[in-house]
Amino acid sequence: MTESSATAPIRVLLADDEATVRAGVRLILRHAEGIEVVAEASNGAEAVELAARAPVDVALVDIRMPVLDGLAAIEKLLALDPHPAVVMLTTFGDEANVIRALQAGAGGFLLKDDGPQELISAVRAAAEGDAVLSPGVTGMVVRRMLDGSLHAPRGGAEQEADATPEQLVAALSEQERQVLSMLGQGMPNLELSLRLGLGPDAVKTLVSEVLAKTGTESRVQAALLAARVGLAD
Repeated sequence: MTESSATAPIRVLLADDEATVRAGVRLILRHAEGIEVVAEASNGAEAVELAARAPVDVALVDIRMPVLDGLAAIEKLLALDPHPAVVMLTTFGDEANVIRALQAGAGGFLLKDDGPQELISAVRAAAEGDAVLSPGVTGMVVRRMLDGSLHAPRGGAEQEADATPEQLVAALSEQERQVLSMLGQGMPNLELSLRLGLGPDAVKTLVSEVLAKTGTESRVQAALLAARVGLAD
């Protein structure tokens, strides 16, 4: 990260069809140092259009919206270059929504009744590339990972169609497998940096390479892959 980017505020896009919800989230983030709400959308299609027009760092997206819902918007937001970290912010924390959001590539999942500090911390973590899960859904996600019913995608378009998760991981270097294991344990970039003895920029590059080589769209998906192949112990 350059000196200028280090001091730049985190640019946030809010996407929710309820104006009162957007106003509440905006009010919370307005008083958080280093965070700026730069765009607001009332549906998923508008969110994608705004993010394409002026890139943002983090998109807080509701699940249930008209025109294009949040789950459908994830894929379009992640297809942008550059693309934001997408965090689902919703009232609906049922397993089906959580699983669909994470497997679609969302970098995190928050409930609207989470406290202001959890929201602020989640925005900062997402901007740094760290995974974000509401305390209200973390236990369920861990259980689903451990029983093998929650899986990461098999790989991106660049990967061979018949590549298994084990083959994807086998193609990683020893250091990259170590990083994948750490992602599977939910370690943030700061801890990766300390354990690997690398600077923040080097860690971000290494994490990006692991995501690219495994065809995963987010740290959460990478963590699911690590769990599936036994690297998340």
